[in-house]
Amino acid sequence: MESLEQLHQRIIQCRTCPRLVSHREQIAQVKVARYRDQEYWGKPVPPFGDPHARVLIMGLAPAAHGGNRTGRSFTGDPSGDWLYSALYRAGFANQPESVAMNDGLVLKDVYVTNAVRCAPPDNKPTPAEKLACRPFLVSELGLLKNVTVVVALGQFAFDAYLQTRVEAGLPVPRPRPVFGHGRTSDLGDGVTLVSSYHPSRQNTNTRKLTTDMFDAIFRQARDIADGNPSA
Repeated sequence: MESLEQLHQRIIQCRTCPRLVSHREQIAQVKVARYRDQEYWGKPVPPFGDPHARVLIMGLAPAAHGGNRTGRSFTGDPSGDWLYSALYRAGFANQPESVAMNDGLVLKDVYVTNAVRCAPPDNKPTPAEKLACRPFLVSELGLLKNVTVVVALGQFAFDAYLQTRVEAGLPVPRPRPVFGHGRTSDLGDGVTLVSSYHPSRQNTNTRKLTTDMFDAIFRQARDIADGNPSA
């Protein structure tokens, strides 16, 4: 059976989607002024975290000058600053920031992945690109044996996770769960889906998502994982 490390290597080597390959490599070559002196990753970004995690965090895709630069999801961009500082406050991380693959960050009981593994133009993958990436997530769901809580960051990740469950032969309740910040859905196989607004600048700058709101999501995730969902 394939290991998580073997899956990560398969993700990194993927060149299935020509538009995404071209975009990620062009960004890595042209760069942006503030990172002109850095070598960009420029490849699909593998997942990151504790392979025995009970909590799986689902994002959309790597950022052009975040994960596509650093090689780690939610690393080196404002969304990542929000995510990892929240994980630190909740006791899921040993430090409050993620800036590079060798920065010493360790996650405990949390695993971070994305629905799409390459940075897409305008942060908008096409339906075909979403579909092409889905088998990676199907494989991850099979390998992450201890997951009991999935935190979906944004509507895209929420929908992608539910679609992947269908493809993986896992139950999806009817009526289908509905996205809403802080909403939880018991999926019927020991997994609870927790919805959160994505920590994008659009949401954080407008205060649609506040620090307190985001912290509450991860307290909720821990409570559910600990078998205390009403805490």
